[in-house]
Order: sequence, then structure tokens, then C-alpha cells
Amino acid sequence: MSKPIVAIVGRPNVGKSTLFNRLAGERIAIVEDLPGTTRDRVYADITWEKRELTLVDTGGLEPRPESDLRQKVKNQAEVAIEEADAVILMVDVVDGVTIPDQELAEILRRSGKPVVLAANKADNPQRRRDVFQFHELGIGEPLPISAYHGTGVSDLMDKVVELLPPSAPSEAEPDMLKIAIVGRPNVGKSMLLNAILGKERAIVSETPGTTRDAIDTVFNYKGEPVLFIDTAGIRRRGRIERGIERYSVMRSLNAITRADVVLLVLEAPEIMIAQDAHIAGYVQEALKGMVVVVNKWDLAPQLELNKAQCAREIQQKLKFFPDVPVVFASAQFGKGIGGVLSAAKQVYMERQMRIATPLLNEKLRKVFQAHPPPSVGGKQLKISYVTQPDVNPPTFVFFINDPRLLHFTYERYLENGIREAFGFRGTPVKLIFKRKGKND
Repeated sequence: MSKPIVAIVGRPNVGKSTLFNRLAGERIAIVEDLPGTTRDRVYADITWEKRELTLVDTGGLEPRPESDLRQKVKNQAEVAIEEADAVILMVDVVDGVTIPDQELAEILRRSGKPVVLAANKADNPQRRRDVFQFHELGIGEPLPISAYHGTGVSDLMDKVVELLPPSAPSEAEPDMLKIAIVGRPNVGKSMLLNAILGKERAIVSETPGTTRDAIDTVFNYKGEPVLFIDTAGIRRRGRIERGIERYSVMRSLNAITRADVVLLVLEAPEIMIAQDAHIAGYVQEALKGMVVVVNKWDLAPQLELNKAQCAREIQQKLKFFPDVPVVFASAQFGKGIGGVLSAAKQVYMERQMRIATPLLNEKLRKVFQAHPPPSVGGKQLKISYVTQPDVNPPTFVFFINDPRLLHFTYERYLENGIREAFGFRGTPVKLIFKRKGKND
């Protein structure tokens, strides 16, 4: 069910992020001349020649005097290659063949994974002639490209697509509530799944990162099937070598995409740190429902934690995800598990809710009249009518006179009006604004 993964690997500052941004069609990775620049988002779903794939930028490694750069390059490459279906090895024509290039090529040869060798910065005739020196790496024909200027990139991606495994027949996801369990490593995700199922379906270990891939389990909840997707932990930035945690998120991101509702698992000793909000951001971007589960709540008395205070703190840090339910549980002792399932089911029902067009327009007309938008250049935004064409996620189409008159703050005001009138707790809603008379 996952798209094939193509990883871009290479030494620092050879142009991996520049190529990634060009293919993704937007500036996702931060590109600087400084090797090892930190990036938050390093993946993108793209389509090339009708093949859908997930492109991954491994990020540069920042060499430090006390660290072994060669070992770090090796560690990052091995993790990237393990997850990938095909690999782009980027080298720099200006620098020529380096020892790290040779080590990466050796790792790729041993992996047996399909690889395309991209010789970057070949942006003049002399540099294109210099590309042939990379034959000595022994991993195939080096393709001259300039990621910055875009030359040679089409040939590169055509070659990559040729090497991908054949597309599997698309399978429809089962028609049932699908729940992904995500969170940082070692917060108790697998133990939570086992507590829900009442048996040890997933391996539970004190070692962070035990779960390496998504595990699907169908469970009967009050007479209805529920599909659980347990996922690899999303590691906190800075805890391990730069670049490696980016590959622990790949399967989790695929699981989020497949799910209807996501259980974001936190732990009582360390509630709602920056990485938890970072994961919630992935869920919000994917327009999935979410329930925050504070696990290990059996430790609350000795930690002097209060439910109401903790819930307020979590919701304060998740302002971008309005009214997300927060439940407290102890997977180890089976406490609060029913509340987790009940909250997930309720969010799913909210996502399935459809509002009749007359009622929707009646409520939003009052919202509009209570606070009309300011005029722009003497012109006033007018809303003709609103419909809800879809659910899961709830989707609303506004037919207006001119989308250019809509400010993002007023869009947020309209969303809040929908929520106040109808609920939609724990789920993003999708608002689409169309000029009246176009495709209506």
C-alpha cells in the first residue's frame, strides 16, 4: 500500500537538498552553503512519468572535530538504503572522487539496491567532461546534472523510475475505522496496542525503536471491525546522529496517510515536548483526526501531575489542532484503555458527519453577518452559498465573488464558525473557496 521510496544520499553539500526541492516543486528542505544544515521536513510525495513515489532527502551531516565523519556517513547511508526501493547517490564534479564517495559506493554495492549515480554541478562543458572520473566508483554510468539549473534532472529521474519495482495493483483500503498509533520511541505505543487487543500482538521492548515497520491488526470493537496500524517511533531531533531519525518517520508517515484517526502517544514523565507537536503537525497536514493519549499515567501521583492542568498544557501547545481530545491511560496496567477507543470512535464519527446544505448556509450566514470581512481595495467579499461535498475529512466548498478578497484570518474565522455550530472535534476540516460561476 506504500509508495516506493527513493532516497537521495551523498556527502554534505553536494546538492541533495537542491535536487529534492526541485523535484518536490517547492522549497521544503532548507538549502544553505553550510554543510549539515538542519531540516524539519525531508520527504515529499511526487509523481514522475505516472509513477507515484516518496522522495527522501537524507540531509547533510555536519562534521565536528570530535566526530568521525566517515562513520557518520556510513551510518546514515545504511539506514537510508535499508528503507529505500532505489537510491540516488549524489557526488560533486567540482570536488571529484572523495573517500566518503568511495565508502558510500561500497555500501551501495553490498546492499544490492538499485542505484543511480548523479554527478552534480556539471553546469559547463568542462565539468561535464569531468563526470567520467566517477566510473571508478563502480556503480554504473554517472549522469551529469545540475540540480540548481535543472539540467539532466529529467534523464536522472527517468532512469530512477526504470529501476523501481513494478507497480502493484492498487488495493482499496478496508471500509472500517483505521487507527494509526504514532509517537516518539519508547512512549509505550506497542504496549498500548497490546492492551487494546488484550494480547501480545506487537513486540514490546524497553529498547527504543523496537518496532521497525507498520503492523496491521484488525480488532473487533463493540461489534465493528477496527484496523490498527502500529508504527515505528518518531525519534526526537538531537537524540541520535543527524539524519538517522528521518528514516524512522517514513513508515509512520505512510501509516498516518492511511489512517482515519491517529493516536498520538505521549508519556507522563515528559508531556508534550516540541517533537510531539512536530508529529501532530504531520497529522494536521494530512487532514487526519487525532486523539492525544498520555500514557504511563500510573506515574502521575509521584510526578504530582494533574489531568486538567496537563490537558490544558497539551491543548495550548496544539492550538493549530483545535479541540483535540486528550485521554489518560496506563497501557502497562490496562487503565483508561476504554477511553482511548471511545475517543477515537467519537472523532471518527465527527469526521463522518455531513451537514445539510440549508442548515449549513443558515448558520454560516449568521457567522458572516456577525463579523463581515473588511473590504479590500473598495471591494467586499461575498459568499453566495456553501456546500459540504465530502466527509473524512469534512470538506466545505464556499462559492464567493473573488477568492483574492479572502484573508487567511477570515478563513480561520469561518472555520471556527463551522466548529462552533456543528462540532467536528478532533479533526481538521478542509475549506475550499471557488469563484461563483466556475465549476459550480
